[in-house]
Amino acid sequence: MISSRPLNQMSIADAGKALRAGEITARQLTEDSLNQVAALDHSVNAFVLVSVDRALKDAEKADADFANGIDRGPMQGIPYALKDIYATAGIRTTCHSNLFRDYVPSTDSAVAERLSDGGGVLVGKVATYEFSIGGPSFDLPFPPARNPWNLDHITGGSSSGSAAAVAAGMVRMAMGSDTGGSIRGPAGYCGVVGLKPTYGRVSRRGVFPLAYSFDHCGPLSRSVKDAALALQVIAGYDPLDPASAGVSVPDFSAKLEHELIGLRIAYTRDFYIRHPLCTADATKALDAAAQQLASLGAVVEEVDMPPYEQFSACKNTIVLAEAYAIHENDLNTRPYSYGRKAYQLLVSGAVLTAADLVQAFRLRRELSAFLNQNVLKSFDALLAPNTLGTATRFSDLGPDDEDLGAVLAGPFNVTGNPALALPIGFNDVGLPLSAQIVGRPFEESTVLQIGAAYEATAGVAERHPTLARDVPVELASTSDGKNSESLLGICSSPL
Repeated sequence: MISSRPLNQMSIADAGKALRAGEITARQLTEDSLNQVAALDHSVNAFVLVSVDRALKDAEKADADFANGIDRGPMQGIPYALKDIYATAGIRTTCHSNLFRDYVPSTDSAVAERLSDGGGVLVGKVATYEFSIGGPSFDLPFPPARNPWNLDHITGGSSSGSAAAVAAGMVRMAMGSDTGGSIRGPAGYCGVVGLKPTYGRVSRRGVFPLAYSFDHCGPLSRSVKDAALALQVIAGYDPLDPASAGVSVPDFSAKLEHELIGLRIAYTRDFYIRHPLCTADATKALDAAAQQLASLGAVVEEVDMPPYEQFSACKNTIVLAEAYAIHENDLNTRPYSYGRKAYQLLVSGAVLTAADLVQAFRLRRELSAFLNQNVLKSFDALLAPNTLGTATRFSDLGPDDEDLGAVLAGPFNVTGNPALALPIGFNDVGLPLSAQIVGRPFEESTVLQIGAAYEATAGVAERHPTLARDVPVELASTSDGKNSESLLGICSSPL
């Protein structure tokens, strides 16, 4: 029997059951998703392009496959969105930048291929910080996404539109990328689940890079199970991605209902407690999450970690050096095509030396060894902070201010371990707080198991933002923003 909940509140798992039972159609799910975008995105700004024709075509194909007994997997008939750094054949891919404003790729990224082959329904492309690094910015071709919990607040970056679209209920899953927390930061600020798989688990082919040795692709979703189902479709070896790992792909949902009895979870409390941006709300929520995991039967013990500053310096050095190498030509020949924030960050990589990079790679090996050979040799997973506070107001950010200081996600890009961002509560004005579950390399199943057990008992996941259809927001100086393809009104063309 179909759920009495509105269609946009159905999970991937529940929608999949209803689709296979013939209780709903992919066309109905898709039209509902497009209607949600049309009704809400004029204030949220999650989408930079809505591919109506493509979405309806995908839905018709999914329905035809169901009718013919063809089952392509858990994303069949499910609407989703792609961060606008994922190449999509015949559909504009801008990286939220004037440099690529009119770029239309001729081929799909590997993830877009896998989701299409799996019967997914592409609703459109969602906002990002420019080239996944500079934002939130108002000097770009599209306005920045806004936080559905309070439109006066940022989403975090760089997978800003992905988090906003999922939190607002426009789609159940949107793909993000994570180089220093760009999936988990927005997931934390917007109160959704964000999964950074192990480095090499998901192909990055066709995704515009920020830093080759740190980039990860992963899903943002409204539940842990939905993240597991999405990962099932996109994971796997790709010989055309040099970093892709030739490891088997397990059933990521197999352990979701397993108890935590016997699992050992390390808790990195000292890692963050003295951080100047750590709030009392975050400390209280993180301690409560540790206690909740212990009440579920896990053994939770505090552990020491190397100083966060070491991870941060290591990450920043490598990321900025690699990002500058990627953008060097355009920075020299077309500097005024960049937004201010992205330009300032990218060009800073020019002053780094070979010695800086060698030292950073040496430190990276040491930090990775400590986590994997010390902490995770004795423990099954690690409970760590994700956000140390809640999302900042747009009005509190100056033209040169970044918003990532209160997100402690970067250490696990340094090490490459899988990390799951989970909502763990709210502050006194209703903005989300978040933690991470970090696992051993390629043990996403255990990370998801722990996340699902917490989610099922903590009473946080069922709370969602309520968006009015026409909400006034604090305005900042901005260019016109979206062009005709992405103004909501639904467009009739994906290009």
